[in-house]
Amino acid sequence: MFLPGSEDIVIYSRSEQFARKLFATTELIFCLDYNEPKRIDLMAEPMVASPAKKVLIDHHLNPSGFADVIISHPEEPSTSSLVFRVLRATGLEMFVDMECAECVYTGMMTDTGNFSYNSNQADLYEIIAALVRKGIDKDAIYQKVYFSDSLNRLRLNGYAMYEKLETFPEHKAALITLTRKELNAFQYQKGDTEALVNKPLTMPDIVYSVFLREEADYIKVSTRSKGEFPVNLICEKHYNGGGHLNAAGGEFYGTMEEAVDVFKALMPLYDEFLP
Repeated sequence: MFLPGSEDIVIYSRSEQFARKLFATTELIFCLDYNEPKRIDLMAEPMVASPAKKVLIDHHLNPSGFADVIISHPEEPSTSSLVFRVLRATGLEMFVDMECAECVYTGMMTDTGNFSYNSNQADLYEIIAALVRKGIDKDAIYQKVYFSDSLNRLRLNGYAMYEKLETFPEHKAALITLTRKELNAFQYQKGDTEALVNKPLTMPDIVYSVFLREEADYIKVSTRSKGEFPVNLICEKHYNGGGHLNAAGGEFYGTMEEAVDVFKALMPLYDEFLP
């Protein structure tokens, strides 16, 4: 919420009627950071039905053909850096002020885990340099994003690591699960478990990590990995999702117990990708 323009965001789940009116009357829709309509859940139907022209800017694999213009580069570390490249390529970089630069940089930073994965391209840091020249304070942005924990969030993450983390050394895997009851016990707010799935990867012998979080009617699946281990394949084939080689997500429709059983059954199938 510290980002400029955040006060203008319309959250569909809170203002559905107004959001539908916007979809029905606007002339242009930019579709950012998703490769097919189902990724935006309840918004998919009014977005697809809108008579507006649609521009997709995304870095996920295999975009569907729902947009009029598709700018898809799966090799790009983040959609935000791709947006900057589009602005530069179309001659609009001169209009990128400090506020715009703050938003672009924050998107790049958070989509790469503070440049810890999918971020080994040299020209990515040329973009960062350009944004710093626009006047951003990258250190202050980092502080606002990563040093804003509530007491409940700290306790929830501590509980998850101490009580709910399982490791499977023979498969170099880790699993964290949190039920809705456990989340509610810590007054869970959306975003409180944002970086939790990354934590097990700090152990040298863990190659991939899976986090299962119970939502109202499904289990949210988040995965992260090191090296060439393809968590995107796991999410695509087994969890109705997808993503990138080292960062992917999906959904499981069933109980938490069933989701855990599926994960345990899958581990031996992917041992061939282990280093």
